[in-house]
Amino acid sequence: MKALQQTIDQLIHLNDTEWSALSALFQPKQLQKKTYFANCGEYASQFALVETGVLRAFYRTDTGEEYNKTFFSPNTFVGAYASLITGNKNLIDIQCLTDCTVWIADYPSFTKLFDAYPKIERIARLLAEQYFIQKEKREIHLVTLEAKERYQVFQTEHPHLEQLIPQYHIASYLGISATQLSRIRAAK
Repeated sequence: MKALQQTIDQLIHLNDTEWSALSALFQPKQLQKKTYFANCGEYASQFALVETGVLRAFYRTDTGEEYNKTFFSPNTFVGAYASLITGNKNLIDIQCLTDCTVWIADYPSFTKLFDAYPKIERIARLLAEQYFIQKEKREIHLVTLEAKERYQVFQTEHPHLEQLIPQYHIASYLGISATQLSRIRAAK
């Protein structure tokens, strides 16, 4: 619960009543490597704060190819946000790349707090703004930077992930082949 409180405190200060209402929604959960937090084609209803471990969000094509969209590491919130917000079926899978400890909450219960606790609604807005900025930056990098430069940005933004996850997941995230990533790494 300390990780959750520290992460929320970085966004906004909640008084004791607000914190009590918010924290009551979250329960700890252990997830094993390779298990799924969210599945494509299902309706999402939960989100979580990652305390330990790494998860990935990815798309799978009809031919079975996988494209990593993003990684969720400690002190980040994970969820199938489009499904949570729209109520539509999830378009992505979210899978644990390592064993994970998360603090999980029911999204509809979270949104029910918004009217009574405007600061909690502000948390949702601030998180949405952060994710929008990250998504836009990533999209720009994919179309404007060379593979080597995208790898350098990845290393800066995710300094510990290379030691925790397989290289082919990093290559997929960068939009390159595993062979191309190996060449970039060898040239350093």
